[in-house]
Amino acid sequence: MTDANAADPTEIRVDDFLPHPPAVVWRALTTPELLAQWLMPNDFAPVVGHHFTFRSAPIEATRFSGVTACEVLELREPELLVISWADASPENDMRTTVTFRLVAHDGGTRLSLVQAGFRADHQNDQLARKIMGGGWGGHLFRRLGEILDEGADVSPSSKP
Repeated sequence: MTDANAADPTEIRVDDFLPHPPAVVWRALTTPELLAQWLMPNDFAPVVGHHFTFRSAPIEATRFSGVTACEVLELREPELLVISWADASPENDMRTTVTFRLVAHDGGTRLSLVQAGFRADHQNDQLARKIMGGGWGGHLFRRLGEILDEGADVSPSSKP
């Protein structure tokens, strides 16, 4: 897995290999119940323009309210998902986009994530980038792999 806190202070980049086909990984990225198992509880729908939220514990140090307001910006099954990512609270003005790219590779999937739009000169954005980079590159992608390995209902034939 590549380093989530690369040299560019405006983004997080994570790249990993999952030994599952893209259609299976795609389902884990686009099914609300599966997303909740490895990321956060949500009301996601795989439809461009759909507004949804992720919910988790607030993080006072970054002024994170615990509610992430998102919108599906782009969707190309099973290769690309782009969402907006912002705190739902007006107290936190950080706005980013999260891009998931899936590429078939060696019988599995090369999964790349880029979260972009962090302000390089903004202390709160940089603290949030550090925390989120550790999450994406640490336990979140690991948990996604575990969900897939456990055989959660990720069969592409049972679409959301």
